[in-house]
Amino acid sequence: MSHFSRIKVQIKDGEILHQVLQELGYTIECNAEVRGYRGDKTEAEYVIRRSNGYDLGFRRGDGDESYELVADFWGVGMNQQQFLNPILQKYAYQSLMAFAQTQGFNVEAEETLEDGTVRLVVGKWV
Repeated sequence: MSHFSRIKVQIKDGEILHQVLQELGYTIECNAEVRGYRGDKTEAEYVIRRSNGYDLGFRRGDGDESYELVADFWGVGMNQQQFLNPILQKYAYQSLMAFAQTQGFNVEAEETLEDGTVRLVVGKWV
């Protein structure tokens, strides 16, 4: 019996996801197996190896263009939201920066508020 949980996340761009995971200090294996309970394994595009044998992986959702986090969270021993929050925040930031650049916008101002919220002002000369 598999103990893997799948959590859909609002992530669509795998390249940005890979970059964010590296920025956060994770070592990533691409197109590898995620290890779980009693040697159970499942495939993922981006895998974070853990020394306790319970890995974390990101893969495309079934019939969907967004990613899902897949892991045996019983064995991982960490809070899912605490793990995901910094990833999702950095992903949103990097996605916005990439979109703004492709649309010809420049960052006019950037500020990190006390609660960790990042406020960006972008502009474009037309």
